[in-house]
Amino acid sequence: MRKLESDPKILRRPVHGVLLLDKPLDLSSNNALQKCKWLLRAEKAGHTGTLDPLATGVLPLCFGAATKFSQLQLDADKTYEATLRLGVKTATGDAEGAVIEERPVPELTPARLAEIAKQFTGSIRQVPPMHSALKKDGKALYEYARAGEEVERKPRNVVVRELKLAGGSAANEITLIANVSKGTYIRTLGEDIGEALGCGAHLTSLRRISTGHFDIAQCVTLPALEAMNEEERLAGLKPVDSLLPDHTRVTLDADNAARFLSGLRRRGDWPDNDRVAVYGPAPADVLAPSPAGGGLGWGLADLPPSQPSPGGGRSEEQPPRGRGHLCLLGTAHIKGGELIPGRLLSPPEISQILESNL
Repeated sequence: MRKLESDPKILRRPVHGVLLLDKPLDLSSNNALQKCKWLLRAEKAGHTGTLDPLATGVLPLCFGAATKFSQLQLDADKTYEATLRLGVKTATGDAEGAVIEERPVPELTPARLAEIAKQFTGSIRQVPPMHSALKKDGKALYEYARAGEEVERKPRNVVVRELKLAGGSAANEITLIANVSKGTYIRTLGEDIGEALGCGAHLTSLRRISTGHFDIAQCVTLPALEAMNEEERLAGLKPVDSLLPDHTRVTLDADNAARFLSGLRRRGDWPDNDRVAVYGPAPADVLAPSPAGGGLGWGLADLPPSQPSPGGGRSEEQPPRGRGHLCLLGTAHIKGGELIPGRLLSPPEISQILESNL
C-alpha cells in the first residue's frame, strides 16, 4: 500500500463525490481509504468513521468537496449484523483476544432471546471497551490495553433503536441485528448480552449493513473496483449532496447565490430550520474552465420542479446544463428569516463539478 501511495507516476486530480465501499475483512478503514484514493487518483479523501479490521460492510468514502460534509455520516445511526459465540469470554470481546473465561451455555428459546432483546432495546448505558480508539488523556484506550494497563472509563448513554436475536448455526451461537446510535460498541453490546444470558460471549463476526440512508446493496467491493476502468470508477461515485438527505432544499437565484457563496446571509420568508442544503445557478466567475482540465465527480442537483422560494427562488423550469444549471452551493441554517451559511463549496470545486457533468 505504501508503495502505491508513494508512486511518483500517479497524477492526482480533483475528484468530488462519495464512494460506498463494502470494506473487506482484515483491512483497516484507513488502508481501504488510501487504496480507493489511489485507484481514483484523487487529491483529497476522508472516511466517515472507522470499521475495525475484523469488521466488514458499509464504509462511505468522501472525496473532494464531499469531505466537508463527512461529519454527518459520523453522527448517523448504523445497523450491524453480528455473530456471538456464547460461553467464551475474550480479552478483547472478539475472536482476536485471548480466552479469559469459559462457562456452560444455558438452553435458549425464542422467548428467552426476545426477552433479552427487549432488555437491551432503547436507551442503555455502556462502558467503552479498552480495545477501542476512544481517547483518555490524549491517548487511545487500545494503547493502554496493549501496554497491559486498564484505565477507568465512564459509562455512556447510547440508543439501541432495534435489536433482533436469533439462534445461530451452532448451539453455542446467536445472531444479532442491531440498529444503533452514534457511539454504540457492538462488541460491548455482545458481551453484555452474554452476561445477561449468564454465560458470557464474544463476537466472531461483525458486518455493518447500513449507515444513515446508505445500505450494503449500494456498495462496491474492492476487487470489483479494481477491475473497473477509470470512467467506471468515477461513474460509481454518489453525488456530494447524497450526504444531505435530511436537509431541506432552498434554491437561490443567481444574484443571491453569488452573495451566499461569499459568506453573506440572505433574507427570505423561510421558517427556522437547522438543516438546509442550498442550491443555485453557479455564478459566472466559476464557469470558466479551470486549469489542468478541471476535476471529476458528481454534485449537480437533480431536483424535481418546485414552487419558487421566497427571497430569490427558483423558477418552474429546469435550467440548461452548464451556465445556470443548479448546483449545490453548501449547507446553512435558517433563523429569523435569515439564511446563514454553514459549510460552502469553493468556486474551484463548483467549477470542477460542473465541468465533469457537462
